[in-house]
Amino acid sequence: MKKILLLNGPNLNRLGKREPSIYGHETLEDVINSVETLLEGSGISLIAKQSNHEGMLIDWIHEANDGYMGIIFNPGAYTHTSIAIRDAISSIDVPVIEVHISNVHAREPFRHHSMLAPVCKGQIVGLGIEGYILAATYLLNNRN
Repeated sequence: MKKILLLNGPNLNRLGKREPSIYGHETLEDVINSVETLLEGSGISLIAKQSNHEGMLIDWIHEANDGYMGIIFNPGAYTHTSIAIRDAISSIDVPVIEVHISNVHAREPFRHHSMLAPVCKGQIVGLGIEGYILAATYLLNNRN
């Protein structure tokens, strides 16, 4: 069975509680359930993981190179700081879609630059948890 990896970085375990005026009231479980609902009947399973630790995210990215058809990744604050995660993404052959719930380009200037976007297949920002659905739809429609 083909698989998609849904990765969420630091503080995304706090969705629904953390700054709901920016990130909304949906929880990480709501995100996972929404993507799983989209994938129902497709023959593709969703493996969802979240970590506040950069090294763990890197390990999961490396592991995804074997047996995954794509990664949906909200790297949180690591978007703007992590050369190590950028290097991990560029070291694999699996397409990565970078997702952000808020419009990072309409927020603080330090959030405007993504270290990861140049090595990702695409980037979806500012569409709430719908961004995860759009990323999954892309992977579903462009599977090998």
